[in-house]
Amino acid sequence: MRVFVTGATGFIGTAVVRELIEAGHQVVGLARSDKSADTLKVAGAEVHRGSLDDLDSLRSGASAADGVIHLAFKHDFSEFDKAVADDLRAVKTMGEVLEGTGKPFVITSGTLMLTYVLPPGQIGTEKDVVDNSVPRGEAENVVISLAERGVRSSFLRLPPSVHGLGDHGFVSSLIGIARDKGVSAYIGDGYNRWPAVHRLDAARLFRLAVEAAPGGSRLHGVADEGVPFRDIAGVIGRHLNLPVVSISREEADAHFGWLGAFAPTDNPTSSALTQERLGWQPVHPKLIPDLEKGHYFSN
Repeated sequence: MRVFVTGATGFIGTAVVRELIEAGHQVVGLARSDKSADTLKVAGAEVHRGSLDDLDSLRSGASAADGVIHLAFKHDFSEFDKAVADDLRAVKTMGEVLEGTGKPFVITSGTLMLTYVLPPGQIGTEKDVVDNSVPRGEAENVVISLAERGVRSSFLRLPPSVHGLGDHGFVSSLIGIARDKGVSAYIGDGYNRWPAVHRLDAARLFRLAVEAAPGGSRLHGVADEGVPFRDIAGVIGRHLNLPVVSISREEADAHFGWLGAFAPTDNPTSSALTQERLGWQPVHPKLIPDLEKGHYFSN
């Protein structure tokens, strides 16, 4: 299969590209810079120049492929609404090209969206639906609707912690904050839960989705259903030799910065239906064992 991948040089994207190539697929990666193009070439992928803002490049990349995996997203939380709008426009653009072809179209979403629609403490499942008012919810619903228009469409919700060597996301940010503040903090009793998955397990699930997910599938890339935030803070404090402290919700924004909105989130999430549907089983280290390896603290 010739697979067009956006976000192909990102933390998750590089693992997805490797997974696809090792499984015998031909990968064409979207690249907006010479550096990204060189990274793709070294990985053994073809280069398709363009960006999320270049809709013609998205149309041509999607139309020439046997399937599309859309991973790219502008991770600028200072302009999050614009990033969501740009992502939706990209999803609609590629979806229109794929209508009536029967080709697979897999997009990325997030388990944190479920906190907008579920009662506190309820475990999220693939059956849970979000409406268009939820950030990135409209993109999910657009993709589901494409299944009725001849696209084998699916979306894959990822947890706030997609971890592994080279991670520069939520957990690595928490470590940086702890270093800067001199304490590793959690909020209240710290028993709010973050789901997690190793990026190599996530990459395999993206491959399985583009190969076999039925049209209209909701998928969860989750290995840890919910790691207590207090446990994450505890490992960070121990490895950095810093005190582990509780702070109030009112102190969270000042302490965690842009992560202040996410740190108190309780987001337990199941992937049981995904595992049953696609035969996916996470095999790589879960979040706490991965942190205990020490590579997050080597810099």
